[in-house]
Amino acid sequence: MTMLQHAILVLILPLLSATVIAIFLRRAGGIAAAVSVTAATAIAAIALILLLHGERFENSMEWLKLGNFTLSLGIKFDDLAALMLTIVGVVGLCVHVFSLGYMHDDASKARYFGGLSVFMFSMLGIVFADNLFMMFIFWELVGFSSYLLINHYHEKQSAADAAKKAFIVNRVGDFGFLLGIVMCYWLNGTVNLTELAGHHVFSNWVPLLLFCGAVGKSAQLPLQVWLPDAMEGPTPVSALIHAATMVAAGIYMLCRINVLMVPQALTVIMWTGTATALYAALCAITQRDIKKVLAYSTLSQLGYMVAAFGVGPTLEGIPIGDARGLPNSILVGGVGAAMFHLTTHAFFKALLFLGSGSVIYGCHHEQDIFKMGGLKSRMPITFATFTIGVAAIIGLPFLAGFFSKDAILYLAFANNKAVFAVLAFTAVLTALYMVRLWKIVFLGAPRSEEASHAHEGGLSMTVPLVLLALLSVVGGYGFVFKKLAGNVAILVPEAEGSAHSVILATSLVVMILGAGTALLLYRPTESDALEVKSPGLFGALLALKESFDAIYDYYVAKIQQRFAILLNFLEQVALAGLVIRGVSGLVGLIGIGARALHVGSLHAYVYWFLIGAVLLWAYAAGVF
Repeated sequence: MTMLQHAILVLILPLLSATVIAIFLRRAGGIAAAVSVTAATAIAAIALILLLHGERFENSMEWLKLGNFTLSLGIKFDDLAALMLTIVGVVGLCVHVFSLGYMHDDASKARYFGGLSVFMFSMLGIVFADNLFMMFIFWELVGFSSYLLINHYHEKQSAADAAKKAFIVNRVGDFGFLLGIVMCYWLNGTVNLTELAGHHVFSNWVPLLLFCGAVGKSAQLPLQVWLPDAMEGPTPVSALIHAATMVAAGIYMLCRINVLMVPQALTVIMWTGTATALYAALCAITQRDIKKVLAYSTLSQLGYMVAAFGVGPTLEGIPIGDARGLPNSILVGGVGAAMFHLTTHAFFKALLFLGSGSVIYGCHHEQDIFKMGGLKSRMPITFATFTIGVAAIIGLPFLAGFFSKDAILYLAFANNKAVFAVLAFTAVLTALYMVRLWKIVFLGAPRSEEASHAHEGGLSMTVPLVLLALLSVVGGYGFVFKKLAGNVAILVPEAEGSAHSVILATSLVVMILGAGTALLLYRPTESDALEVKSPGLFGALLALKESFDAIYDYYVAKIQQRFAILLNFLEQVALAGLVIRGVSGLVGLIGIGARALHVGSLHAYVYWFLIGAVLLWAYAAGVF
């Protein structure tokens, strides 16, 4: 088989898996799980084959033609696609295997694994897409599959509401994304990624409209409200979709369209990511639900990636200025740093989410961290691997997160000191809330009956944790990341001289400050130390978390709903009343008049005939 055929096979496999499960295995959960896991194993294996083989290629076929418009489906497999394919394949396999244990007793296991296969198909379509229209098709399929998986426990009202919220909020961003695609085609006559790289019309609106898609999918301000609620889905879903792959699709899309970027768009993107990183980190401090702490952490880290993309210069040191004449290089530094952190984050955040799933499973589905405690001795494998994940995300030296975070801080330090300061402060908060979570969950004594009887899951749940822990350690080293990323790794900036010292010192200081504060402030008790010692600050942070939902609720209830009522009134009065019923009434009156003429008298009909003949003569003679 050629490498192109391998790529086509890896795209088709999850679709075949979902089809077989939907048609034949809806009531056979065990077999459905086996089919889905087998497909995920094959995807991961083929992804590694494609990565290591080194061949890069493009191929497309015409799918639909409407006049001069042609919609093609094609594959663009370069180093960027190879990196993302490997992440989706490896993390997807870990989640599938973990799900065998976590969802073992679920009555709807077949539907769950079918949904995972649909998601894998959709995500792989985004990875391979060689044009924006094809990317949008799979972009929407990802939203659909995400809705299915968040809504897995559909009998719970909170899960149903969360799925609808995620679907609706993402449609807002996707509408802007679609407008950007249409505008790009209108200006350039093509949306093929390779053709756009060769020549395109520079525009502020195209990259900003396309960025709307990333704002929705990667949960950036102000469309971040859906991601914390999406934790209503099964925990493995949170690990796959809402930590490592789907939410990273927005970052991947930005890197795909980097040739379209202009300085004004980069500035908006940079500050959107920076604000999101800070906002989410502040919200995470007050969370009690273990999954929601990780959800806000994901929001913050995605903000880091978006900020890196917006702030990054070229390797040659060309500052962000006039993009004309530099369509292929203006963002290489930002692309490299963003994808570097996306890669390491996929490993350690998937580890943390699956670790939280192991904790929830072991504690009989308890999710309040203040009702846990003492799990260090009861769940030693989960404790050890979770500790590695925490150490990686807070930037402990020699772990994966340390290297990728430093690359972003270096870019910010070199190009925008204000962004650097905000991101450094965000790193302090990251260390604070992650060490808080780790200490309250694993140390001290059990604070509930569920925690006192906690236990490890089987091999299907612990083996993925060990593998992801290993990747969270080595994934940031050059000998690993350069093999994974190819030329993308070359684009990652390395701090030199005094800048290196500043970045290293900053990383160590912010980590020690945040982690030290958490270790000193929090105790493994049933109450939140920050709430007890500083209720005003705690209340302000809670209000910050709730503010966006309150604004959206007000908008829907007071503006959108009232506007809908006005439109309904106008429709009833003007359209249904005056137009439809008015016209029908006029026709009815004409009919009544016409019926009145049929009196059944020959003499009357003769008079009508004569009157008609006179009128016809007058018209023919030009009297009228």
